[in-house]
Amino acid sequence: MKIKIKKLSFYIIMILVFGSLMYLIALKGSAQHPYGDGFDIHTKTQNPADGFFLFSHLILEHIQSSIGILLLQIIIILVTCRIVGKLFKKMGQPTVIGEIMAGIILGPSVLGFLFPQVSSFIFPEESLFNIKILSQFGLILFMYTIGMELDLSVVRKRFQDTILISHASTIVPFFLGMVVAYFIYDKYAHVETPFLSFALFIGIALSITAFPVLARIIQERGMTKTHLGAISLASAANGDITAWCLLAAVVAYAQAGTMNSAIFNVLFSFVYVAVMLYVVRPLLRIIGDLYHNKEIVGKSLVAFMFFILLVSSYVTEILGLHALFGAFVAGIVMPENLKFRKIMNEKVEDISLALFLPLFFVYTGLRTEIGLINGSDMWLLCGIFILAAVVGKFGGTMIAARISNESWKNSLYMGALMNTRGLMELVVLSIGLEMNIIPPAVFVMLVLMTLVTTFMTTPLISFINVCFRASERMKFNREERLKTDTFKVLLSFGRASSGQVMLDLAHQMFSKKPKRLEVTALHLTVGSDINPLRTEDFEKVSFAPILYEADKLNILIKTRYDVCDNAEQHICSIVNKEGFDFLLVGAGISMSDLSTDVVAHKTWKRVFRILKRKNSEQFLFYPGSLIKDKTKSFIEKSCCTVGIFANRGFIRAENVLVIFNAAKDLFLLDYAANLQKSTHGFVKLMNRVSPTSGDSETVTSALSDYLKKTSETAIPFEKNLTVDILKEADLMLVSYDTWLILSEECEDVLQDMPSTFIIQHKS
Repeated sequence: MKIKIKKLSFYIIMILVFGSLMYLIALKGSAQHPYGDGFDIHTKTQNPADGFFLFSHLILEHIQSSIGILLLQIIIILVTCRIVGKLFKKMGQPTVIGEIMAGIILGPSVLGFLFPQVSSFIFPEESLFNIKILSQFGLILFMYTIGMELDLSVVRKRFQDTILISHASTIVPFFLGMVVAYFIYDKYAHVETPFLSFALFIGIALSITAFPVLARIIQERGMTKTHLGAISLASAANGDITAWCLLAAVVAYAQAGTMNSAIFNVLFSFVYVAVMLYVVRPLLRIIGDLYHNKEIVGKSLVAFMFFILLVSSYVTEILGLHALFGAFVAGIVMPENLKFRKIMNEKVEDISLALFLPLFFVYTGLRTEIGLINGSDMWLLCGIFILAAVVGKFGGTMIAARISNESWKNSLYMGALMNTRGLMELVVLSIGLEMNIIPPAVFVMLVLMTLVTTFMTTPLISFINVCFRASERMKFNREERLKTDTFKVLLSFGRASSGQVMLDLAHQMFSKKPKRLEVTALHLTVGSDINPLRTEDFEKVSFAPILYEADKLNILIKTRYDVCDNAEQHICSIVNKEGFDFLLVGAGISMSDLSTDVVAHKTWKRVFRILKRKNSEQFLFYPGSLIKDKTKSFIEKSCCTVGIFANRGFIRAENVLVIFNAAKDLFLLDYAANLQKSTHGFVKLMNRVSPTSGDSETVTSALSDYLKKTSETAIPFEKNLTVDILKEADLMLVSYDTWLILSEECEDVLQDMPSTFIIQHKS
């Protein structure tokens, strides 16, 4: 206390002394100025209205300054992209579609049409150059990450399997694009644009696949490690490399103007690519092997990698291939060491996706004026572009996949996936517009084609699933009839340490059942925009403890790592479609006794009391806490029995407390018996059924019979729940309905509850 007073006294004296001295210096200094600078304590106070007028005038000047306008634009762009992106995500669409739409909304087609004055204030013509430069730099970073996501070793391994599919998915739409270009060249192309440049560019625009969007759709649907997912990713990667090489050649030809000059552009481009692949890449491979964790990847190394990126982009820009191609190649030649790529990707991707790419979407939207399509013939041409893109990409991929002995479902699936264009298409179109290869009207048509083909991917995949669902269900039922000797448990965990404890519980609870125990451990990452490169590390870290425990218990378990947007819906879908007998999930922080969870829970509890005062006194254990952790939805939507486990330092169920509140709780006796067989522990039975209840005789009789069968290990039942009883137990078994009653009637006592297993039984 004395130290605090001493520090406060010194602080006040310091402020007073030095403040007074600074005031005197300012006063004396102002007197020396021949015209004065307004600092005079004796000057008559000005009118407050005049001061406010000056203040507001300065605010307006700052808003209209170049940096003020740019910051305002960025704020509006980021907010709009996030909101519209989230809306489209709710509709089951990739976020990129919403962000593209946000760009169109902020452009002349919507904002400029409805509120022209607002549009001209936020996006004045002279300010667009700043957005253009930032968006172009963002695209360079983005193409760098796309190059890193492409694993050339995988492409090489599956080259023979994918060459037909990938090149058919490129050549067929490319051909159809050139056919369309042939018929529209005279009417829609720039006068100075050669036919070959125009036709080749239209062909490329129709043949591009959005590798990032495709990768995230495959990831979200849990197909990454399947044959279909691997073939689709490799085909898309192979096709995109081909398409980008063709684009580089077209851009070089368009900039050179003549074929003779373009030959030299292409020749030096081959030299550049050879240097990157056979000189720079081996050097970087050595660096990647040496620097493969965050502790030793310093700023100097990161700066060196960015230097390679910038030099590569600069070289391709001056060669006439566009800087984006150089960024793409720089990403490809990054060290193949996956850990190193993840480190670099984490440093680049978040800022490029979160900040720079929304600027690109809006800059594209500002150049997308749908009003340019002003006649029935132009809308017909837009429809022809969409039809040619879908028929070429979907049809070409499907037929090639079928010829490659893929099933009809896989062939249709691959056609739908490869038809996705998204952001990659916008990048290509922006290059064409900037270089005057395509006019603004054709640019708008191709942007609409991009939106339609990307938007249709998810519904098309769902439609394919519906068409094949009946046959798959019959196959699944046949397989399940052959597996009647197994008891299938889906163990879904969040924290890695939780999975280890939950596996212990599942082993103690179910290992002595007549049927063989089959456990599938599921871990989810919520958010389908996660980079595919990061998932391997997440999977490895998450499953390490549970795999260690499984090895110790000599249990053979299956692991499953999925990325999804809705964990609750995804888990219920797995349980119901794959015929699990039991779903085991954690209760979350609402019933955890970890210090960090307790603090977080108390904070939320205070917020809850402010927002919903009526239920605040019941918040800790009332059903809302289960709703918050989504376990109530598991119970309502799952077809199998659901167990909710609240871990409070669980190790072994040697002292088990089983609580009965009605006759329908008697199923808990089977679980208690299994635990006794497994752990040879003790069971204490608590009969809370009212003597006047119709269930009283049934419950009392059943519990008495159980006591007779296990006289040495079961303890006669109690009537009242007390803190002492809870402290003696290692595990409490209770039905979900009884838990809801206990959480209201015994809230204070339950603060000291042991690890608890809440079960909703379904036959």
